[in-house]
Amino acid sequence: MLDLRIDGGTLIDGTGQPGRKGSLGIRDGRIVALGRVDEPARETIDATGLAVCPGFVDIHTHYDAQVFWDPMLSPSSFHGVTTVVGGNCGFSIAPLTPEAGAYLMPMLARVEGMPLQSLKAGVPWSWRSFGEYLGQLEGRLAINAGFLVGHCAIRRVVMGERSVGHEATPEELAAMVSLLRQSIAEGGLGFSTTVSVTHNDAEGEAVPSRHASREELVALARVLSEMPGTSLEMIPGAGLWTEKEMQLMTDLSLAANRPLNWNLLAPNSNRPQDAWHQIKASDYAAERGARVVALTPPMTPTVRINLVSGFVFDAFPGWAPLFRLPIPQRIEKLRDPAFRKQLDEGATSDAAGVLRGLARWELVVIDQVGSPELAQHRGRLVGDIAREQGKNAFDCMIDIAIADELNTLFMPPALGNDDESWKLRAQFWTDPRALVGGSDAGAHLDMVDTFAFSTVLLGNARDRELISVEQAVSCLTDQPARLLGLRERGRLEQGWHADLVVFDPARVASGPVHVRRDLPAGAERLYADAIGIEHVIVAGTPIIRGGKETGALPGTILHSGRDTESVSLGRR
Repeated sequence: MLDLRIDGGTLIDGTGQPGRKGSLGIRDGRIVALGRVDEPARETIDATGLAVCPGFVDIHTHYDAQVFWDPMLSPSSFHGVTTVVGGNCGFSIAPLTPEAGAYLMPMLARVEGMPLQSLKAGVPWSWRSFGEYLGQLEGRLAINAGFLVGHCAIRRVVMGERSVGHEATPEELAAMVSLLRQSIAEGGLGFSTTVSVTHNDAEGEAVPSRHASREELVALARVLSEMPGTSLEMIPGAGLWTEKEMQLMTDLSLAANRPLNWNLLAPNSNRPQDAWHQIKASDYAAERGARVVALTPPMTPTVRINLVSGFVFDAFPGWAPLFRLPIPQRIEKLRDPAFRKQLDEGATSDAAGVLRGLARWELVVIDQVGSPELAQHRGRLVGDIAREQGKNAFDCMIDIAIADELNTLFMPPALGNDDESWKLRAQFWTDPRALVGGSDAGAHLDMVDTFAFSTVLLGNARDRELISVEQAVSCLTDQPARLLGLRERGRLEQGWHADLVVFDPARVASGPVHVRRDLPAGAERLYADAIGIEHVIVAGTPIIRGGKETGALPGTILHSGRDTESVSLGRR
């Protein structure tokens, strides 16, 4: 007898091929029948009028901490995601020492927007090795999760305070190589790093990986070539790629003998040439025998930023030193007209690169305020308020922030929500040099809403007639699974893992973004409900039935080599 049968749906297998009517049978967590299924089952799902496809794979998340307080890894699972990868951008929370934990906790709060009070209250910080970290997660998740080994944690454990401001000695580099090798042998999925200027720690200093030499980066990437089933992820410098940046990504891919995926390619019609220039990093790598793949979000992110964390603001030329100051001194500095002028000129200069589009201050929206006296500004454009007050837009914005003790959440203008941007974006969804992703789920909880990327893609692909539902499903399933080398996941095939989504193609979408106060220590986060995701199944067990969680926890903690196979460059 089957454990579960799904009848009457349209089977979309993940490869991009046309869907077909049929049924699906599951036994012992595997797909055992496709098409016509006559065997009886203990449970049957009627999928008439619905689509049945592989569970969605999200290769760029930051659920490393949330795994301890949220077994559903919401909202991802409710949006059809059945497999996630954390530890991206060089930011894992294992391996660990007490000193490293004391540094990494506020660093994550700053650079990845995880509330510090939630990190303190919700995470035990009690492991040392990567294997001990993974061991604490076994049996406690509804979906599958794997984790890359982050460069910053490796560097902090080995080098301590020297990890910021210093290159590694030969002895320190040897110790980092050994620790990375051990962490991967214990289950780490690979290696991640960042050199992005937007990544600064709690003190406003560049995060540890940004102090690494090219030789260190290459030596750590080379470890992957020795370890089966490993992956490589990197955040390059901000702006358009120089040959030096493209060469570094190429060298890392060659050293690892693995594809390198980087974050983030965000096309928009205002400057389409930027995206086409950035994607040339893939061509540059291919000409040299390497493989570089861009992650591209299937949406226009709405970003919320503030002058407390300083994230994004600190990437503008000349802004970073401001965020090394305590809040009272920061406020006094912002009162200085000459300093304000310096900040404004830096943000709107050519040196700001692609970030310059965020500095259209008159189009910034006041999204949230902490002070009740400022509530009348919520939802309004800074430019409109400035005209009423007889100020320029930048001064108006800074004055509101100061009156709010810098707690104001500002929403810069969303770039790329026009029809031409969506058409441009869709070209990259089907480009072999790019992959849909970059959700950042689990991070920037007060800042971005890209966590709903799967339902946003399906809904917009349908409503805007950009790509077929079969192509959209492939972008979310088989394509990311094959890049990571996930064994027997990402397709509807007999014998493969029964990680599945049953959804309504006519309705699927993401609901409106709103605030929920459900994090440890009462912290808030942005959230959006899924529309049209009816059932989510992991290892043959429904974790969401009729849109409601079942309480089942069948998720697997993915280990490199065991749950993944090597995706090499094809070189001898």
